[in-house]
Amino acid sequence: MKRMAAAPLKVDVLFDSEQWKDGAAKTVVRRAVTQAAAMLAAPPAELAVLLTDDSKMRALNRRWRGADAPTNVLSFPANGDPRRLSDQPRNALHNHPHNHLGDIVLAYETVQREARQAHRPFAHHLAHLVVHGFLHLLGYDHDDSQDAREMEDAERAILRQLAIPDPYRTSARIRGARPAKQRGRQAAKQAPKQASKKAPSSRARPAQNA
Repeated sequence: MKRMAAAPLKVDVLFDSEQWKDGAAKTVVRRAVTQAAAMLAAPPAELAVLLTDDSKMRALNRRWRGADAPTNVLSFPANGDPRRLSDQPRNALHNHPHNHLGDIVLAYETVQREARQAHRPFAHHLAHLVVHGFLHLLGYDHDDSQDAREMEDAERAILRQLAIPDPYRTSARIRGARPAKQRGRQAAKQAPKQASKKAPSSRARPAQNA
């Protein structure tokens, strides 16, 4: 995968928890998304990344996935069949009339815990989860071994450009430290336009767990 020139991309990074005190998180998030979009030759688009905590993530996970527990990252694609994320076209960025790609939500405590367990820098794990969530917005998935391999290869290539070691090497794998796989995955419907200003609202659709 070749590195492409960066495309115009608007990334709204929103803080919904004081635990994200380090202002560097916003830089990590924007750099990860921008690099992923550039390498995938994405046209101009916008998305929101919400940095929240385990409590709020648990509520979102329970509401949209029926899982009463926090998770590391959730993706809310703007388009797609409300029953299945794999129906989201791989060239999703080219199919949004208003270029609103969707929303990504991350939980601080879970991200921090996984990074410590895997002995990885917090910023590296955060960047990986952001890239993973972004690829889900584009239609990538890991429901079967081939799809998972394609998605992991894309992640590796993007992270390599960010000077982040391969998070999938055997020695780096730990239970729960990689983006969680959703069983019976559902696609999220488009979050309201104001999602770029606040968390996914009650009008949002089922979320995709990365």
